[in-house]
Amino acid sequence: MKDLLKRILFGRVRSLEECDRLPQGARADRGFAILAQPYGDAMPAAPTLLLSANHQNLWRLTLIRLLVLAAQAGSVGLAYVTGLLNLPWVPLAITLCVSLGLCALTAVRLRGPWPVTEVEYGAQLACDLVIHSVLLYYTGGSLNPFVSYYLVPLTIAAATLPWVFTLALSGLALASYTLLVMWSHPLDTTIVRRESLFVYGMWLSFALSAALITFFAARMSEELRRQELRRAARSEADLRDQQLLAVATQAAGAAHELGTPLATMSVLLAELREDHPDPHLQEDLAVLQEQVKQCKESLQQLVRAAEAERRQAVERQSVVDWVHAVLERWHLMRPEVTYRKRCEGKGEPPQLVPPPDLSQALLNLLNNAADACPTDLDVEIDWSEEGMVVRIRDNGSGVPLHIADQIGKPFITTKGSNGKGFGLGLFLSQASVTRAGGSVKLYNQQGGGTLTELRLPRQASGEGL
Repeated sequence: MKDLLKRILFGRVRSLEECDRLPQGARADRGFAILAQPYGDAMPAAPTLLLSANHQNLWRLTLIRLLVLAAQAGSVGLAYVTGLLNLPWVPLAITLCVSLGLCALTAVRLRGPWPVTEVEYGAQLACDLVIHSVLLYYTGGSLNPFVSYYLVPLTIAAATLPWVFTLALSGLALASYTLLVMWSHPLDTTIVRRESLFVYGMWLSFALSAALITFFAARMSEELRRQELRRAARSEADLRDQQLLAVATQAAGAAHELGTPLATMSVLLAELREDHPDPHLQEDLAVLQEQVKQCKESLQQLVRAAEAERRQAVERQSVVDWVHAVLERWHLMRPEVTYRKRCEGKGEPPQLVPPPDLSQALLNLLNNAADACPTDLDVEIDWSEEGMVVRIRDNGSGVPLHIADQIGKPFITTKGSNGKGFGLGLFLSQASVTRAGGSVKLYNQQGGGTLTELRLPRQASGEGL
């Protein structure tokens, strides 16, 4: 029974345990898909690898490579057309074609499902350094003003790769520069023209390098901020899952232990009704017997729901039918409550496959509203193309402002210290609704009372999240 109740109260445990059995890389991707989806910026599990930092950086590197290739090809083409320089055109054309081919192969490779490793990303930067060195060899060697472009790949490596890769690439760049100082193809031009070309080339090299470094640094900074936000969201989800597991374990144990006392109480109440014919006492005993019966029914409902989920027997139904069924069950538990139900949606109500914990979440929200004020509750059902919403309005005192920002955290309650609330109902409700892709929000109404708003997507289900 404990296992069944844990499956109800903490359905996500299976997904997290499955992640622990996966390889490290796949575990991170699948874990991210599981944990990040409830926060609104849901990301499907399939393209998670495609959105890794190295993958995005390699796309940017390919874009930079294309821009630099265009500048290099334009410079070589201008020199060829105008006859300013007499260069080895065939080796230069072959080198530029190799660079273009590398761009094409990288673009094709990035469309595949394979992750971009740090080794591959570092190898791509090393290819850029080698291609740039070959172009410098045929265009003046160390005297070429574009020699300062060596700093661009090194800056990118320092910003995105571990220091070992940056150190290796720096050694490659230094070795290439040293060889260019010693060996290079000389430029066939006069000293005056060479100095003029050197000055303008230095200006163009500085402008190009500054633009590329600024572009990449800005985009990389933005990507790092997004990674920090995702990491914070993942940490918060991990903490919530740990809290849910602790609550689920305690609840499963309590439910397991309540079976015997409830059965004993049921037998004793039946005997008391037979032994004491006093009408007033009979009425009180009947109420107690009904409450014990309701407690036993709630435990049995948990077991039945867990079995139905295990057999995948949860039925698809409209949101109106689902809310109506939950309201009927709730009214049996709280017969003293009066409420009105309204349907505001237009057209056919959307269908959903509500997991058991989603129904329990709605029950918790209804109980919170009834605890605030058991009379004249207003339950409104609405839907649109985006999703469906259930609004519950009560006439209570509203949410105290000093704990408004803590509502939804475990053991934070608005019901005071009278023992009526444990501060877990809204916490568990938010976890269940979030798992189904929805949200729970509370608002203080101007005329008094609280508006509880439960939003769900059009195809709400707890599966696959």
